[in-house]
Amino acid sequence: METIITGTSGILGMAAVAAVIIGFVFVNATALGYIERKLCGHFQRRLGPMEVGWHGILQMPVDGIKLIAKQLIAPRNVAGILFYLSPLLALAPVALPLLVMPFAPRLQALDLETGLVFVLAMMSFNTFAVFLAGWSSNNNYSMIGALRSVAQNISYEIPILLSLLTVVFLARSLSLRHLVQVQEPLWFFLQHPSAAIAFIIFFIAAIAETNRSPFDLPEAESELTAGFHTEYGGIAFALFMIAEYTCMFINCCLATAVFLGGWQGLWLPLGAYGSGLVFLIKAYALMFVIIWCRWTFPRVRFDQLMNFSWKYLIPIGLGNFVLAALMTKI
Repeated sequence: METIITGTSGILGMAAVAAVIIGFVFVNATALGYIERKLCGHFQRRLGPMEVGWHGILQMPVDGIKLIAKQLIAPRNVAGILFYLSPLLALAPVALPLLVMPFAPRLQALDLETGLVFVLAMMSFNTFAVFLAGWSSNNNYSMIGALRSVAQNISYEIPILLSLLTVVFLARSLSLRHLVQVQEPLWFFLQHPSAAIAFIIFFIAAIAETNRSPFDLPEAESELTAGFHTEYGGIAFALFMIAEYTCMFINCCLATAVFLGGWQGLWLPLGAYGSGLVFLIKAYALMFVIIWCRWTFPRVRFDQLMNFSWKYLIPIGLGNFVLAALMTKI
């Protein structure tokens, strides 16, 4: 384990890193919420938020203040402390992968030799938080949404693992920093056909794992009102939304680091700031595609969702992994 950012080894340094990460999580979620609402408007030939600030740029902070000011009302017979703990359990683990994300050569809090495993472990905690929220709400809609989410996450974590294992086999490392470094000057997505296939599998599975349309079955409004967070309002609902946007961003950062060269700009000479900017441009470009898919494709049925993973993504991912192994041995 190596500390990359200078001055983060002491207690004050770690506290500063934690404060920066917490601030970034909230600011990033606010920005992504605004971007999605504006893109949604333009996709539907509207303008989106326009009233609060220039082109509605202050709409999301105002909405956040409104949610914070609202009273947190819990229905009768909820599971007490577990009901209130679920939003925090949903947000805290998905923010931790930012510690090991290599945004630039000198912009990474921790370089773990098993950084990829750490990210996947933290992201899997979201499943427990969602199930806990549905079960503790004492609501049939919430429980059905939670069960759907658990089944969906388990089904789509397998193709994610298979796609990442393909790249790990090619790079022979679990360190995210090393995975980025070995992609100089050509990204894995462009180097190996198996890596390109793995990227497509990962991206589709990541959309499903974050419960985004067209795979948003756990929150299907026409069927389950609001799914597992039906009974949540105010700051608790806001925390779930922040966790969702953060999970999306982490998946896009992971795809950028593993498949798209991270801070590498192909053959372009980049400085310290330019490298970080290139990483964020790639991640936000993937976020744009996820938002684009949400407002383009209709929601699939739950049986189609499960069949797509078990009958298509997992067999293709397994075959692609074997293909990568054969290509490296030949």
